[in-house]
Amino acid sequence: MAVNNKSYNNVTNFLCRLGEYHKQISSVSVGDIFDINLEKMQKLPLMHINPTNVTTGDSELIYNFQIFVCDLVSESDVETKQQSNITKLIEHDNNEQEVWNQTLSIATDIIGMLRHSTRQSLAGVNDINFPLYFTEEQFTLEPFQEKFDNMLCGWVFSVGVKVMNDFDTCDIPVDNLGAGY
Repeated sequence: MAVNNKSYNNVTNFLCRLGEYHKQISSVSVGDIFDINLEKMQKLPLMHINPTNVTTGDSELIYNFQIFVCDLVSESDVETKQQSNITKLIEHDNNEQEVWNQTLSIATDIIGMLRHSTRQSLAGVNDINFPLYFTEEQFTLEPFQEKFDNMLCGWVFSVGVKVMNDFDTCDIPVDNLGAGY
């Protein structure tokens, strides 16, 4: 049976599943980004879901989130670059550029699943009889880096997940009394 009015739990679980299904994401979390405890978190890259607000339309709710895709920066990375038949050694203090490259790729995969994927169904691929979640916007991905006990960097983007809501007043748990004065 389809969920007619999708709840906050429905939407956050849907976003968590997208992260869990991606083979390059090791952990998924929800909440304030500054509440992440990197000492306890052993598996990275991380997809973190930060709820920001919910807006209403005539017959819809739009759940707005910030999605962080991030990984730890490790120290001392040396890479070789081929340019004009001359091999140059470029030394970096860390692998920040590679982390940004990998996490951007993962973030665009998540956006692709939000826009075009049949994985939006809870019952499995191609089942249109179960809840679907929609997003219509363009996305801006912003790089970030945060220094916790370790350096964490990646990309963050905002997403609005649109779901239908009929704002049914028949089943509201209130006393059946007038409120006017």
